[in-house]
Amino acid sequence: MAFGIDDAIAAGLKIVDKFVPDPDAKIKAEAELRASLQAWDAAQAATNTAEAQGGGWFVAGWRPWIGWVCGAALAIQFVIGPIAVWVLDLAGHPIQAPPTLDDMLWELMFGMLGLGGMRTFEKIRGVAK
Repeated sequence: MAFGIDDAIAAGLKIVDKFVPDPDAKIKAEAELRASLQAWDAAQAATNTAEAQGGGWFVAGWRPWIGWVCGAALAIQFVIGPIAVWVLDLAGHPIQAPPTLDDMLWELMFGMLGLGGMRTFEKIRGVAK
């Protein structure tokens, strides 16, 4: 199940319902929220279309390439490497607990979620360039 623009609007409307008691102000805030999120969605779709139609691999291909390289690096550093060390260590020792996720991976994940949340907040407020 994907999280889309309709889900973002529904979440924003719950917040508006909770913090805006005046019915007229609530209607205005809901309309502004819907317009802002729909404009953001349209702008992102236009950006994706423009990048996909780029003439060369450098223009159209940098996002997928960076995504795959970073994903592979994270998988090797935090999943494949620790499991390989654990399996190799099992050869000479009694059964041990499997490795857990490294704290650095959690820090990276929460940092990325925080940056994404701040960027979304800026876009909703209309201060993002």
